[in-house]
Amino acid sequence: MKIHKFDIRTQNYTMSGVKDEGNKEGDDAIRVLTADGLEVVVDLSVLYRPIATSCPKILSTIGTDYENILIRPLTRTRIRDNAVYYDAVSLYSTKRDEFQNKIFKTIEKDLVDRGFFLEQLLVRNIALPESVKKTIESKINAEQDAQKMQFVLQKEKQEAERKRVEAQGISDYQRIITSTLTDKLLQYEKIKAYKELSLSENSKVIIMGDGKQPIIVDGK
Repeated sequence: MKIHKFDIRTQNYTMSGVKDEGNKEGDDAIRVLTADGLEVVVDLSVLYRPIATSCPKILSTIGTDYENILIRPLTRTRIRDNAVYYDAVSLYSTKRDEFQNKIFKTIEKDLVDRGFFLEQLLVRNIALPESVKKTIESKINAEQDAQKMQFVLQKEKQEAERKRVEAQGISDYQRIITSTLTDKLLQYEKIKAYKELSLSENSKVIIMGDGKQPIIVDGK
């Protein structure tokens, strides 16, 4: 009687385009077509383990080389099946988590039916075609330029508002001063100024009055 040993600990099967990172040598990334007809390259890791009570079933239906017979081809197929529902940019950005969860649910059911427990599925990287990358970069740069322009316009608007408020304040001040000044008050302020000037040590002649009846103060 031949005894077959199964490792029921967590196992990691990685498919990657980075050299020496995956289980296969060389570029083993998954190339898929998206809804907009573009080819996207996906790096993926599958964390799974055989269910102890299902090992006899696994041995009789799949054998011990289950990574190459089941895990690898099943995962690659399900990735391609689900990628066709997403466009390349969404797959790369906003829909990435949704894509990963959808694959997980699909593969989880397939593996459980065959005696395996799927612990985790990780989309490690999604590489877009170079043309799409350039388009995204151009869009990002355009958005950044727009944000910078918005900041400049906002700053100029704030400066214009500051000047408007300052001008309004000066206008209000002048209006208040004009409304409170009287001829007597002006005459009083003149006398005070002339008095201070006459008390200085410099020689001077001060003429006070409205020109009709001048008052001469000699400060010598």
